[in-house]
Amino acid sequence: MAHLRFKAIEQISERPVVRAAAPSNKVSDYFGSDVFGMDQLEKSLPSDVYKKVKKAIKNGKKIDIETANVIASAVKNWAVDKGITHYTHWFQPLTGATAEKHDSFFDAMSGLEKFKGSALVQQEPDASSFPNGGIRSTFEARGYTAWDPSSPMFIYGRTLCIPTIFVAYTGEALDYKAPLLKAVDIVSQAATRVAQYFDRNVTDVSASLGCEQEYFVVDTALYNARPDLAMTGRAVFGHHPAKGQQLDDHYFGSIPPRVYDYMKDFEIEALKLGIPVSTRHNEVAPSQFEVAPLFEEINVATDHNQLLMEVMNRVAERHNLKVLFHEKPFAGLNGSGKHNNWSLITNTGINLFQPSSSARENLQFLTFLVTTIKAVHEYEELMRASIASAGNDHRLGANEAPPAIVSVFLGSQLSAVLDELANNGNIPVEKGDNMYMKLGIDKIPEIILDNTDRNRTSPFAFTGNKFEFRAVGSNDNVASPMTVLNTIVAEQLTKLADTVDKRIEGGEEKRLAIVNVLREYIKESQAIRFEGDGYSDEWVTEAKKRGLSNVKDAPRALDAYLTKKGKAVFVNQGIMTDVEIEARQEIKWENYVMKIQIESRVIGDLALNHIIPTAVGYQNKLITNANGLKGLGLDNASVVEAIKEVSKYIDTLNVQVRAMIEERKRINTMEDGREKAIAYCDDVKTKFFDEIRYAVDKLELLVDDEDWPLPKYRELLFLR
Repeated sequence: MAHLRFKAIEQISERPVVRAAAPSNKVSDYFGSDVFGMDQLEKSLPSDVYKKVKKAIKNGKKIDIETANVIASAVKNWAVDKGITHYTHWFQPLTGATAEKHDSFFDAMSGLEKFKGSALVQQEPDASSFPNGGIRSTFEARGYTAWDPSSPMFIYGRTLCIPTIFVAYTGEALDYKAPLLKAVDIVSQAATRVAQYFDRNVTDVSASLGCEQEYFVVDTALYNARPDLAMTGRAVFGHHPAKGQQLDDHYFGSIPPRVYDYMKDFEIEALKLGIPVSTRHNEVAPSQFEVAPLFEEINVATDHNQLLMEVMNRVAERHNLKVLFHEKPFAGLNGSGKHNNWSLITNTGINLFQPSSSARENLQFLTFLVTTIKAVHEYEELMRASIASAGNDHRLGANEAPPAIVSVFLGSQLSAVLDELANNGNIPVEKGDNMYMKLGIDKIPEIILDNTDRNRTSPFAFTGNKFEFRAVGSNDNVASPMTVLNTIVAEQLTKLADTVDKRIEGGEEKRLAIVNVLREYIKESQAIRFEGDGYSDEWVTEAKKRGLSNVKDAPRALDAYLTKKGKAVFVNQGIMTDVEIEARQEIKWENYVMKIQIESRVIGDLALNHIIPTAVGYQNKLITNANGLKGLGLDNASVVEAIKEVSKYIDTLNVQVRAMIEERKRINTMEDGREKAIAYCDDVKTKFFDEIRYAVDKLELLVDDEDWPLPKYRELLFLR
């Protein structure tokens, strides 16, 4: 394979420059041009129909078939005018990717393009080969996709895409979107109820999300010469280059021209699709970058993040690049996350996590802040489970990402405000404005956004006017952690409102009732708040004393979903049934097994079929050299030592790889999903991966560079 490596390096120097041309110098001229959203609906529908549709979408109500027929006709005409011939129900099954089945507008019987409301509202893709966790047998193929009118239709490629949910014939959700929509609905109801304590004009609260997407790019030729990148998304072998990220010179540095052209190109495509990308920059590791959009309603933001990754992959092909979304594609370098910036926004335009100069408004801010902290404290294990994956196991706690211990960072000033509020319980408090002064509510800095430093080691950090869930993996569908976050916050807000109402009914003044509940919550959730270094050994010890979990691998972390408490928070609020929760667990364990199994097979294949033969060939060269020196009466001791060292690592690979294969065979006979996932974690990944990698990486240093078959880190990361 060495010739592939050097051919790839040669190709890079001959790459043509690929320029991206925007339709206009003004983004506003083409933003959302490939989207059939509310503006297009308003232009193409009769006024009364449009108002009816807008109201149905706002209230989450079903759109009747007559109205659906009018919408279907309008969107078909719009799409056909743009040269589109097919449509698809675009959904997000539990594979982690998106799925689509294309159908033609053309009706052969009539010779015309047609699109009925029934086809818009519902379709029946074959569900037999999608993960279902035992809900259905393989031969039971029927499943349904149902239109989600709250997320706009769009043109991707040359196809009209209709965002949908995906459910089994028996009604269980088989996707990420359906539970998210339910979670967003209940958090809206609960947050609206609490917000009305402060403003009766609030009739709706929307969960808002901005996803910072980190990623690596490598040249296509180098990627194709690395079977591990192609099969697993990460380099299972590779010695650290002399220069990595230690100089911190890549972070926020000048964007390499070839990557800049790629960024500009995919941004143009994303903007046409209504994805409000606004930020681009170099990340910490060489060849690592980030793109971030503006905030959107959480369901649309989730769809847009999945779509953005697809766009980035497709556009990369034009630039002879490959995008790596794996959480840890290169050992020894920063991994990639997907920072989820989450907040709650009222229909009156108020960010409920925005501090104010008004003490009265700050009581509202504290109510939502403290209740969220309380929710995370109650369900920290579920928060950890929501970001559990094989890829994220490589990243969490690796000195560039938050640890596996979930904690909340507020910053010293805001922490002091909460402590003062909690500790002033014995101070008599008047009912007037003086209440705020005595409780310290009036002391919240108006510019808390800038007064509080950031803490990159915190999994869940308050960053001035939002919470940032930093532990989410770069390849994850954000619907999973966002379903958990919105569900647990909805439950806690409901509990707060129930308690406050009871206190008010008992004669307590409303503001005092709220403050007294908040005092209790602050004290009860003190353990989850942490301001220090999440990487330190001291924090591990301290977190254990506080009763916080520290589950370092995905198979065990996922147990949180199946506890009585974990199930209840979903079931009691109608997010998922017991059957759906258990099915998703089986899918996640199975997915973990398959990911580690694939990595193990790739490791074995590369070691036995590429590395060992290369090392043996180099060893033979050394033997010839040693014998030649000996024949000349010269000292060959150093060459003999080199032969022995190469031989030692060859033996290690032979023994360890074959032992790993036998271990896989044993584990594959297991039937219990959890037991099998844990076995792959402990007895395959943990037991063999690092030791095999160590031997290969040592051989990379020893074997002649001209013979080494795999592109090296220095080539993957620094050749543009």
